Amino acid sequence: MACARLYHRILFLGQKICRGQCLERLSQRLKEERQNRANKYGKNFNEVPGAEGLVIRVVSSVDKKLEVKPHFLEIFREENYPEEFPYRSKAILLFQRIEGVEVCIFGMYVQEFGAECAFPNQRRVYLSYLDSVKYFRPEIETVSGEALRTFVYHEILIGYLQYCKQRGFTSCYIWACPPFKGEDYIMYCHPEIQKTPKSDKLREWYLSMLRKATNEGIVVELTNLYEHLFNPKTDCKAKVTAARLPYFDGDYWPGGAEDIINQICLPEDDRNLQKKGKLKKTITKRSLKLAGLTDLSGNASKDAMLMQKLGEAIYPMKEDLIMVHLQYSCHHCCIPMVSGRHWVCNQCKSFYICDKCYNVEEQREGKERHPSNSTDFHILHPVEIDGVPNDTKDRDGILESEFFDTRQAFPSLCQGNHYQYDTLRGAKHSSMMVLYHLHNPTEPAFVTTCDICKNDIRTGQGWRCKECDYDECAACYKHNEGANHVHKLTKHPAGSDMDAHQKKSVETTEILLRLLAHAGSCPGRGGCQYPNCRKLKSLFHHGARCKTRSSGGCHLCKKVWSFIQLHARACKELQCNMPRCRDQNEHWRKLQLMQWQSESRRRAAVNQMMMQRQSESSSRAAGNGVNV
Repeated sequence: MACARLYHRILFLGQKICRGQCLERLSQRLKEERQNRANKYGKNFNEVPGAEGLVIRVVSSVDKKLEVKPHFLEIFREENYPEEFPYRSKAILLFQRIEGVEVCIFGMYVQEFGAECAFPNQRRVYLSYLDSVKYFRPEIETVSGEALRTFVYHEILIGYLQYCKQRGFTSCYIWACPPFKGEDYIMYCHPEIQKTPKSDKLREWYLSMLRKATNEGIVVELTNLYEHLFNPKTDCKAKVTAARLPYFDGDYWPGGAEDIINQICLPEDDRNLQKKGKLKKTITKRSLKLAGLTDLSGNASKDAMLMQKLGEAIYPMKEDLIMVHLQYSCHHCCIPMVSGRHWVCNQCKSFYICDKCYNVEEQREGKERHPSNSTDFHILHPVEIDGVPNDTKDRDGILESEFFDTRQAFPSLCQGNHYQYDTLRGAKHSSMMVLYHLHNPTEPAFVTTCDICKNDIRTGQGWRCKECDYDECAACYKHNEGANHVHKLTKHPAGSDMDAHQKKSVETTEILLRLLAHAGSCPGRGGCQYPNCRKLKSLFHHGARCKTRSSGGCHLCKKVWSFIQLHARACKELQCNMPRCRDQNEHWRKLQLMQWQSESRRRAAVNQMMMQRQSESSSRAAGNGVNV
């Protein structure tokens, strides 16, 4: 009954289909697990503790576009490689009611590349980030011996994979990379008692979950990126090329490929400088000759060299780059099969080819036919492919949230407001504030500080100036009766007044956006239909000539800059007439660059860890040799 109540209670939180399906499965599985524990100990269902108060929320679901890095795109431009990949980014959080308060204990970010996306990302899902804090209740083990919290997290992931498979996605990609010291993926400031798993432990955690999904028929095959695309099976006839690698935002290899291409394309002078130690280690002439690539003018040679170097970099960590196949892939062309029929061999385990490759197979000579390099002859049988939708379109609508738009946005919000998860008390407060920001998107993201006493102002307990960026707490306002500031102060809304204030703010924002769009193209002559157009233009005129600027305290410049930021967030035009709109978009591009640099540091840390692991392995091997 508790599980049934749990399901109906959560049905209307977040996006209905994605979250509801995961939760329906989780509720049923928790009920079965609790009954199994009751049977094991000879007790009734209600006499054993169970996980209660669980709430799953999809807090962000937005459409984005991933731009392909320029040097990589240049190599494959002649092959019509796409310049960008559209995808749906989602953030999913798990809350549990602990001592009357909902605490965020688990979260994940995913990228969904649908059927409309071009190859090689078509119908693929990327599990980009996953994080948790150790406050799950109760802290007990299941009948199988795993922690109950692990059981719950696994079921959420399996439910999501099942949801993706039913929508028509063919594969999911996971990079099992734990966070490094001082890094938080989603939750800010973890408990000291919570240990960060090593890569092998994290990989086994994922594989344990995927083995459960395989037993249920959700996952049809498990491989890794290296074995699937760098070192394929002997039956594979597809070309080994970087153009076939799935291209995801924040993944290990796209940034690594860009670095390798930069090294390949270094001119001869820079290579000579590298020999003298004036540049970092790069690809040498000798390595190029060993690969048989002395002429790098052709893109095919660059592609081959890129695959060789990427393979060398990925090989030590190949087990961490997990490929989860939700639909069968052709063993010849490696393309997932989603329609028509495929051909199977009853004598060979897990051998499947598509209709197109079967027709080619029938034209081959006896020795070249399946099984290759064998005198045996195997008969292939056709199997119809049913149940894979042609369209992977998400029936859940767009759900925008500035605070969960990217993986970096949420930790930044928490860090700026000291929303920490290192203690249960802190996690309760942080989770309540997260829910507040989630349900009040128009409210300021960061705590307002009193300009007199410098203390934080509680919600609804302050006074604000509408003319400039000035706030006072209720105590300072009462002490001087509002005489601390030259302009009139307005009380912060609270309670029911806050709801009306938020609705009015949204309406005002829409009107202001239309006015800003008009002012950017208005010639400024008489008869303008917007009465505030001239006033807005005078503000922009002031902003262009003012020498104090917003940094110097000019309240008019601050107002102008806030208008520009508001417009730039909604602007989609490449040649916008609004002043500084392109500058603001360039600023956001720099923020994206900072994100890319963060991923580069993560990639460098992984490389260093792999080199250290290889060094330790070599040392142990040398030691064993001496002892023998």
